[in-house]
Amino acid sequence: MRVRRRADQAPFPPEADEAMMQSECPLPGRRRASQDAKPHDVLVSNNNTAGPGAQISRRRLSSEITTMTSLLLLNVNAYTLDPQRPRVTALAVRDGRIVAAGAEAEARATAPYASTLDLGGRTVLPGLTDAHMHFEWYSLGLQAVDAGTDTLEACLERVAARAAATAPGTWITGHGWNQNVWGRFPSAADLDRAAPGHPVYLRAKSGHAAWANSAALQRAGITAATAAPPGGEIGRGPDGAPSGLLFENAMTLVEAHLPTPTVDELAEAMRPAMEQAWRYGLTGVHDFDGRRSLAAWQRLRERGQLGLRVVKTIRAAYLEHAIQLGLRSGFGDDWLRLGNVKVFLDGALGPRTARMIEPYEGEPGNCGVTVTDPEEFYELASRAAAHGLAMTTHAIGDKANHDLLDVYARLREEERRSAAETRPGAPPRPRLRHRCEHVQLLHPEDYPRLGQLNVIASMQPLHATSDMEMADRFWGARSAGAYAWRTQLKAGAVLAFGSDAPVENPNPFLGIHAAVTRRRADGSPGPDGWYPDQRLTVLEALQGYTLGAAYAGYMETRTGSLTPGKLADLIVVDRDPFTCDPMAIKDTVVLGTMIDGEWKYQA
Repeated sequence: MRVRRRADQAPFPPEADEAMMQSECPLPGRRRASQDAKPHDVLVSNNNTAGPGAQISRRRLSSEITTMTSLLLLNVNAYTLDPQRPRVTALAVRDGRIVAAGAEAEARATAPYASTLDLGGRTVLPGLTDAHMHFEWYSLGLQAVDAGTDTLEACLERVAARAAATAPGTWITGHGWNQNVWGRFPSAADLDRAAPGHPVYLRAKSGHAAWANSAALQRAGITAATAAPPGGEIGRGPDGAPSGLLFENAMTLVEAHLPTPTVDELAEAMRPAMEQAWRYGLTGVHDFDGRRSLAAWQRLRERGQLGLRVVKTIRAAYLEHAIQLGLRSGFGDDWLRLGNVKVFLDGALGPRTARMIEPYEGEPGNCGVTVTDPEEFYELASRAAAHGLAMTTHAIGDKANHDLLDVYARLREEERRSAAETRPGAPPRPRLRHRCEHVQLLHPEDYPRLGQLNVIASMQPLHATSDMEMADRFWGARSAGAYAWRTQLKAGAVLAFGSDAPVENPNPFLGIHAAVTRRRADGSPGPDGWYPDQRLTVLEALQGYTLGAAYAGYMETRTGSLTPGKLADLIVVDRDPFTCDPMAIKDTVVLGTMIDGEWKYQA
């Protein structure tokens, strides 16, 4: 993988390295080469549609030219997501900004002394933003055991292999198991067989349950007499002894004993994760992890190594600190910006801890878990809003989403009342960009409320295709209102799309494919997809990763479209998602990722 290239170094196949070309932007005293360029001096394609097999040359520029900050991207198939000029054939970049988007003549007139790069008809899109990602968890997870196996035994084999290569007594961690795939919940005894000499702690795919062995439970002091913390549950056997399963807030009982990486160690772990993000076409992320990740992002920024545009949420536990510091949502710069205050209302579908109005199918009496009481949530949210801090609230079940919308309605009423009662010259309470994270199931009466209340629907398309069988099984007919992207758009809600990585793969083209087809990569559940009335167009899905994510992150004037004046964040891909077979969108290969006018990644 090659990274961190200047804007005038092209992100294209290495087989064309020998092709050279003179810059069309001569330094003073140098002759322009554009009028008499030879065929081998220009970037060419045998086919302007630039299909996957097209050969496109990559040039090397002289050392003088590589210091330049202006670049013309010519012969492009660019979708700008700017409604004023949605599709263009040329872009001009200068000093990290888009300065022109239009025809070649227009771009040349705007940047007459720029170097040029002919993309041979390749498709260019705005840089993509993952609006919900756990970057610390994802980064460290690249070093942990992948527990996302088809069988329990296969997972235990991976744990045993890691134990054999790890010093006795050292913690083994991992993520990704799913009891619904395995057919049953695992137990501490299962893990004891695989790693008797190590404490083992594996988080479920949902992130809302964990599986620990006996050594891990012992280190955490969890016994039959241990009470579950508020908002959590400890799995127990018939005799009351802990089974090895921990749900929601009970997970903290073991996590408090896990080895904690230093800020420097976390920053180092984030660097390869950033490179992977560039490879997927991501230029920005909304990070949902804790204060250590904020410190690590700042450390990377200090070192000049921060290569993504980051919007950082604040855990509710630190609300008072944020208020005392006078921080407000949206504070920051183009690289690191403060988002909203994060709070959990319920759990997740997989472990059946999402809070429901009616019980889960086949589980009378189980309506999930209340992680934060609605009135407690209101008090916290009202205090945050009074100080300019918006809320980002996890809600999956229909009851959790209903409670969230009730609280947000009260906050909107407080904004209205504040505006009416404010003394002349005094600022009213601001109208804040509150978010609902996941919005996985709504009661039909609540369908229009996100749009009515101007609440951002932060959703993850891959959750729908991953969860559809579980949703049908545990929610039954209620699934008709699950992962309802089309319904939310019609109701006027802003969609901001992400992955919830590492819960799902952070590749946004997998998410776009899921949003457009409502099908898995293998084509299931069939040609029409799961509840096909909720499918989106390619444009609508792409907007979720661009304009919607930018708005949700207070960056709509800076990113989200290839509009002159905005930051030069863009990607080059090997196919046109608007014209290719929708099932082929998932196979999109990113050829180049530019951030701030600099190529961060080239294929």
